[in-house]
Amino acid sequence: MTIVICYDGSDSAKRAIGMAHSIVGDRPATLLHVWSPPDQVLADSFSTRAGPVASLAEFEAAAREWAEQVTRDGCELARQAGFAVEPRVERAGVSVWKTILDAADELDAEAIVLGTRGRTAVQSALLGSVSNAVVHHSRRPTLIVPLPEA
Repeated sequence: MTIVICYDGSDSAKRAIGMAHSIVGDRPATLLHVWSPPDQVLADSFSTRAGPVASLAEFEAAAREWAEQVTRDGCELARQAGFAVEPRVERAGVSVWKTILDAADELDAEAIVLGTRGRTAVQSALLGSVSNAVVHHSRRPTLIVPLPEA
């Protein structure tokens, strides 16, 4: 069995890796990064170089490449923390939280670990919605790691 560590590159996700290892020790882990596909509006306005992205497919490829880099960075942090970790990159389906739960089910995960990612009251309400939904819909133990108080 494995634990699933959700990683998005945020400070709370980075902290969650270390906190998870201090709690569960040297268990196998899957580091999961779920990325949201771009929509046509973003593709038309997003610029990765001198001009706009040529197509939605090119924009999606760039988003996937970014997701894979975030995952590599997270795996390196997890290895430094002491985890034997496997990477997993998933394109969000219906929602990020549902994709997390589906991956955890597929892996028969012992637990799910993720950060809160909230920095201010507004960001916490908006960005904490993934961790909130995971907690409320998961049938597995879930560790939510907040940022330390400033």
